[in-house]
Amino acid sequence: MKLRTLALVLSAVAFAGCKKEEKATGGSGSAGSGSGSGGAAPQTKPSEGPLPELPALTLPDDPKRADKIALGKVLFFDKRLSGHNDRSCYSCHLNEDGTGGHDPLAIGSGDKKLTRHAPTLWNVGYWKNAFYWDGRAKTLEDNVKGAWGGGNMGAGADTPEKTAELLDKKAGELAALPDYKKLFAAAFPAAKPVKAAEVNQAIAEYMRTFVCKDTAYDKFQAGDKAALNDQQKAGLDLFLGKAQCGVCHAPPFFSTAMSQDGGVYFNVGIGTQGVPEDKVDIGRKKVSNQDVDWAAFKPPSLRNVTKSPPYFHDGSVAKLEDAVRLMTKGGIDNKNKNPLLKDNGLNDGEVGALIAFLGALECQGKIDVPAAAPTKSDAKTEKKPEKKKTK
Repeated sequence: MKLRTLALVLSAVAFAGCKKEEKATGGSGSAGSGSGSGGAAPQTKPSEGPLPELPALTLPDDPKRADKIALGKVLFFDKRLSGHNDRSCYSCHLNEDGTGGHDPLAIGSGDKKLTRHAPTLWNVGYWKNAFYWDGRAKTLEDNVKGAWGGGNMGAGADTPEKTAELLDKKAGELAALPDYKKLFAAAFPAAKPVKAAEVNQAIAEYMRTFVCKDTAYDKFQAGDKAALNDQQKAGLDLFLGKAQCGVCHAPPFFSTAMSQDGGVYFNVGIGTQGVPEDKVDIGRKKVSNQDVDWAAFKPPSLRNVTKSPPYFHDGSVAKLEDAVRLMTKGGIDNKNKNPLLKDNGLNDGEVGALIAFLGALECQGKIDVPAAAPTKSDAKTEKKPEKKKTK
């Protein structure tokens, strides 16, 4: 029950501001938690008080980091890393999809359909020993290795030993190419021969530059009170109050799991409805082997969420409004649904305010794409017409 207890503690922290929230006055604005007792002094709404600031991403000193980033950027867009020379890292994390997956389930090298949705990459460097939806990778380098040698890039084999051998071979071949020789020599002068570990590290260092800290929320938090309009402020009050979004998506990361070493995992019912129990993706349980983690997944950051449909670990919800309504109504009932989830009774105006606030989490930056990088037209994906309607 360790994770369940942790979730309860986190919810108490996330809702500390709720008890300070002013009683609702009606309409589509925020709903407070005041008792309504006579003579009580007006309380501060979350939007009127201090809000947490996104901390700087702290990394150990490395005099070669800039060179590793330069190498990692080229590798990130290179399809030659993949088993069929048809997919790069960027193929699953395009700017036009908010750096998340375009398809409900990711499409790997050789047009292989995978089992989960490709998550967004903004602020990926902030995760602490919890990468992938189930947190099975401890470092970003391990995450890169898993994607490269696994189904995403398809460059590995059927055993860890064979995969390691193939990835080392691929790394050596790339390092010997004229357009890579100087880059590898600058980033890893002592690596002779170059192996997969250097490729993993370079790509991970480049991915750590994907920092989103320029949203309207960040400007509002820093003191620019005009950065949010009235509806977005009402949505912020709902987010941290009546709607209880802060349980799974506490600011400033907008994922409670991002602030916790090892992550936090919630069963909200996605992927369980109408599915035989032996066919359900058991999520975190496959890593922890604990029943409490059955079909539980790491909540993603909501930064840039309006630009990155479809939603959830299986990409099963195409529209943001549908995702918001599903969660504010308490998720999907199943044998292990997190007890913190319940129907919060939001009306249409309140749902609209919440969605407006989520728009204040849009990241202003983009991944700097080289001219020769894959685009949506040449990255082999299955088109989803509902996606266009969500933007």
